[in-house]
Amino acid sequence: MSFVGVDGCKKGWFAVTLTGEDKWQTGVFKDIRGVWEEFKGVKAILVDIPIGLKEKGSEERECDVEARRLLHSKRASSVFRPPCRRAVYSSMDKASEVNFVVTGKRLSCQTLNILQKIREVDAFLLENKYARSFLRETHPEICFWVLAGRRPMKHRKKENRGFLERKEVLESVFPRSKEIIEHPLTTYRRKDVARDDILDALVLAITAKFGFNKVKTIPEGATRDSRGLLMEMVYYVPSIH
Repeated sequence: MSFVGVDGCKKGWFAVTLTGEDKWQTGVFKDIRGVWEEFKGVKAILVDIPIGLKEKGSEERECDVEARRLLHSKRASSVFRPPCRRAVYSSMDKASEVNFVVTGKRLSCQTLNILQKIREVDAFLLENKYARSFLRETHPEICFWVLAGRRPMKHRKKENRGFLERKEVLESVFPRSKEIIEHPLTTYRRKDVARDDILDALVLAITAKFGFNKVKTIPEGATRDSRGLLMEMVYYVPSIH
């Protein structure tokens, strides 16, 4: 059995795959369809991107509101407000204005930076219902929070101390994390795959592997959007916590 964690990177999508026998591999893919074609036989693919979008109104997805509450003020800002679906399919220069007209909220720079990837995943899942059971949303900071004993990370992930803080959490729950992290650090260029992309994909893969058939969701009993996509974030609670 194989389990995959996927994070967006400048080159496309960075993936970490873990098997039941603790073998592993990493890879970079141009688009989410390429990820699916490579891994569609695996047990779970967790991705750090909003899945399930609001059509209109100022009300946020419950999973985003709850995730910010759990992460407190330290890491709450890492949970961006997703755009409405109409804005997702607008051009980059008009997306924020469209979102304002539809929801009363403009889009942050962070959200605009991942707009294309949100569109990519949304379009793929709208046309591929089978993939919806395997390709699910989570958030790296929620995964780190619960693996660290429900403690938000103290430092930003792009800071060196934030990188080391998260690396320590990963190694404490999965000792092979050290070699998995080292491999892409020496294999891929930083302008293609950033250090934090590696950590984020790995924590998602660990969550997929150890949480298989045991994941919890934020919120409990997640709702679906108007097109049938779940609006949720999944996470795994280790028995030691």
